[in-house]
Amino acid sequence: MPPSMATENATITDGAEQLKLSANEAFKAHKYSQAIDLYAQAIELNSENAVYWANRAFAHTKLEEYGSAIQDATKAIEIDPKYSKGYYRRGAAYMAMGKFKMALRDFQQVKKICPNDPDAAKKLKECEKAVMKLKFEEAISVPESERRSIVDSIDYRVIDVEPQYAGARIEDDVVTLDFVKKMMDDFKNQKCLHKRYACQIVLQTREMLQSLPSLVDINVPNGKHFTVCGDIHGQFYDLLNIFELNGLPSEDNPYLFNGDFVDRGSFSLEVILTLFAFKCMSPPAIYLARGNHESKSMNKIYGFEGEVKSKLSDKFVELFAEVFCCLPLAHVINEKVFVVHGGLFSVDGVKLSDIRKIDRFCEPPEEGLMCELLWSDPQPQLGRGPSKRGVGLSFGADVTKRFLQDNKLDLVVRSHEVKDEGYEIEHDGKLITVFSAPNYCDQMGNKGAFIRFEAPDLKPNIVTFTAMVSSSFCLCPLPEPLFKFGGLSKEMLMSNEILIWST
Repeated sequence: MPPSMATENATITDGAEQLKLSANEAFKAHKYSQAIDLYAQAIELNSENAVYWANRAFAHTKLEEYGSAIQDATKAIEIDPKYSKGYYRRGAAYMAMGKFKMALRDFQQVKKICPNDPDAAKKLKECEKAVMKLKFEEAISVPESERRSIVDSIDYRVIDVEPQYAGARIEDDVVTLDFVKKMMDDFKNQKCLHKRYACQIVLQTREMLQSLPSLVDINVPNGKHFTVCGDIHGQFYDLLNIFELNGLPSEDNPYLFNGDFVDRGSFSLEVILTLFAFKCMSPPAIYLARGNHESKSMNKIYGFEGEVKSKLSDKFVELFAEVFCCLPLAHVINEKVFVVHGGLFSVDGVKLSDIRKIDRFCEPPEEGLMCELLWSDPQPQLGRGPSKRGVGLSFGADVTKRFLQDNKLDLVVRSHEVKDEGYEIEHDGKLITVFSAPNYCDQMGNKGAFIRFEAPDLKPNIVTFTAMVSSSFCLCPLPEPLFKFGGLSKEMLMSNEILIWST
């Protein structure tokens, strides 16, 4: 090799290493998007370094972009089949998606490469337990056609309230504002609601949600306003802050909470019972949409199932799963604003009537309109692309424009993605992402936001806010809350926090 070429190669290598070091610093500062961009620049200079791909995979995982994480980790493995972190990063991403059998193969490979690594042995053992549990649940599961509703075996009226119970009480089976305020105050002081009243609230909410269509039309009279909130993710104290800033839900101050009420944060039960209680108190005061986290598979991995078992009972886990299947999938405000948790579709020509026809009373499928409503994300490029999450798809401004034109709408509002400012306006102003969980997982440093629409013009007024101190008590960024309430071990979950900047 001529000396000049060797010098050039060394310069490229040094430049790539400097970019990697800068990316590592951004990662340590929780600036994961910036880290991804810097790792990408390093890869452009040297695409044959497995470390760069694996590190970028880790940053994608922090942003819940598990599809992209799997792609990058797979590339790292192709470059260096003996690079244990490549298998580890991919296995962690598969675990986060609930694909335990695929994760098991990767952790077996990690153990094979690093037979004396105690951390690798722990991960393999945890993954084996998860796979065995999954097989057991499949073996004892009842066919859908034979399955009875859990509601058939529940009667909240026979649940006795102990004389010493001093918490909020529902009198005469009517949920009142006084009750909801007392309940929220109890939750704020980390006191529990009695199972009788929790059961009544969930059952009454189920009855109301069952009667709604999959696409709900909302009418906001002229001179009135309407508020849309994004993901809450169990951050109860931030939910209280929203009410402090914008007022409690009422017929004169209605809200739409746009999915992902639960998981991640440690007060998911308090959040969902509060929202359901307002729905029972006054149905027009609050609308609720399904998010991708209102599902059995996500609740099992990201904490809600374990939290409910700890605070209430196993039977409530089944009850919530059934109620989540009753949640509407989308809303339209005054025939102008389409509100959905995730995004748009893999095909053009989808009409609002098609969404109304969706049979939503099931667990979310892995493809089709319902899946895409819950999982899809916007992208800056035109057209459509693969999902960075591994589920749904990414769609461009042209897709948004055609959907709005086909359905004579003005705007898409969606949630589903953490944003630094709590919101982001994209697609030539025709799409707004709103995210209402500030400092997501107690580490992202983002603001929260909600949108107030004033009729008749429905011009969006976006209000941002910062997190309440230690509001969620959630360590995240993977299925962290599980170690607190049962499920995967703390060691398994916290292993994704291993530092990468030494590589």
